[in-house]
Amino acid sequence: MKKVFKILGILLIIVVVFAAGGYIYLQAAFPKVSAAPDIKIEPTPERLERGKYLANSYAFCIDCHSGRDMSKFSLPVIPGTEGKGGDDYGEGAGFVPASNITGDKETGLGNWTDGEILRALTSGVSKDGSFLAPMMPYTLFSKMDKEDLYAIIAYIRTLPAINNKVPKKELKFPVNLIFRTIPSDVTEYGKRPDGLDKIKQGEYLGYACKFCHSPSEKGEIIPGMEFAGGMEFSMPDGTTIRSSNITPDKETGIGNMTKEMFIARFKSCGDDSNLDPKTRGFNTPMAWNFIAKTSTDDDLSAIYEYLMAQKPVMNKIEKVTKQGLK
Repeated sequence: MKKVFKILGILLIIVVVFAAGGYIYLQAAFPKVSAAPDIKIEPTPERLERGKYLANSYAFCIDCHSGRDMSKFSLPVIPGTEGKGGDDYGEGAGFVPASNITGDKETGLGNWTDGEILRALTSGVSKDGSFLAPMMPYTLFSKMDKEDLYAIIAYIRTLPAINNKVPKKELKFPVNLIFRTIPSDVTEYGKRPDGLDKIKQGEYLGYACKFCHSPSEKGEIIPGMEFAGGMEFSMPDGTTIRSSNITPDKETGIGNMTKEMFIARFKSCGDDSNLDPKTRGFNTPMAWNFIAKTSTDDDLSAIYEYLMAQKPVMNKIEKVTKQGLK
């Protein structure tokens, strides 16, 4: 019996040594990302206009990095908080606050170079080389046209500086190790469609739709479940909201929705006087109000065409779970 315990003890020591070695290796070797590029982006009027449109719509920069009014439907941005960061997007992985992206030199991007911002947007690495959690969807931003990324950076530089020190993220094990390995160099940027192919246009703009409306495991979308919904969001009142199935499945998705209905659904939320969550019975982090105020009908139409071109997935979603109830 003593021999058995001795063998088990040796095996346990071996396991501990290998686990410690693996942990040290992950800490030392990742993230594997090159130095930030040496670039200086010229803030031309065209870039500022395009950047303002993207940052205030489909890139969701302002929506995610600002204060949001929790008492109103779709949690609209609180005026004067644009870019200050602080809201938690951990959703079960830990505490992941949005960064301050204003030009404040102490707490924001005031001391960052354009290249460092570009690297953060597309490779998932901060100014100091630490990894960003993929809740900041850099893996999707890396597929954007470089000129659009330049436009977003140029516009972000115009945000009024707000001194708001955001706490550091705190990730749970093992996602703290998994997320460390995700950042990577961009080998090829995407290309902005010319607008003639509406499905391609919708695909280009609708990356955030896929990000929020697809279930995932370990930071990766589950294959075959793209746009099928089910990602959970915890609301301040304890309610759990799940993203909808937006595949063209006629029973559980949006297969019975016309393009006109799709556009009207967004536009109906653009009225600030119609944002009482009690009229709908629940609140949601879905940025209806944000998109309604900024997006063009042409872009919404393109996103509809793109979604309707996807594979229908039957996935019935329980939209709302009230606190303490099922």
